Amino acid sequence: MMLVEQTTVPVAALPVAQFKDHLRLGTGFADDGVQDAVLESYLRAATAAIEARTGKILITRSFIWSLTAWRDLATQALPVGPVSAITSLTITDRLGSDEVISSDRYYLEKDLHRPKLVSNGICLPAIPVAGEVEIGFDAGFGVSWNDVPADLGQAVLMLAAHFYENRSAVGSGDLPLGVTALIQSYRVVRLFGGGGGK
Repeated sequence: MMLVEQTTVPVAALPVAQFKDHLRLGTGFADDGVQDAVLESYLRAATAAIEARTGKILITRSFIWSLTAWRDLATQALPVGPVSAITSLTITDRLGSDEVISSDRYYLEKDLHRPKLVSNGICLPAIPVAGEVEIGFDAGFGVSWNDVPADLGQAVLMLAAHFYENRSAVGSGDLPLGVTALIQSYRVVRLFGGGGGK
């Protein structure tokens, strides 16, 4: 299984000004924007860390997920959420021939924690031996920072500040306690050996 991000978070969607306020950086100087690229990199790193820990995509982006077998014949849980649309479903055989599956053969079952690709019939399309399926989808809370839940947004700012203030430190890699508390309700609990296909 491989999840590939097809688009990235645009700079305009990142809360650089909010982050400056959070850090209490001075403003009104001629070189106000000199650190913007550095602040952007810490925001991107913090966003990636929060997304990895929660399985939630903050700013809407497009993804391609490849796998070689369905976890369940009729439904397949997607690896991240929330998913707003399934944009493509393509089966590739071992010789590299592609079959684009019509969207009337499946639908998206929306869920914050476990969105699913669901067959409109009895089973999802068969994946041939040594073949794979590619699922294209859009995931995220929205296209702007204002669409991100306030607690997750605050967790990103806190973690980005932690990265910024400890950029030379060597640590354990654990998240700060406040960040962990903010993201706790968004983490997916895996039961029965991860039986949701994640």
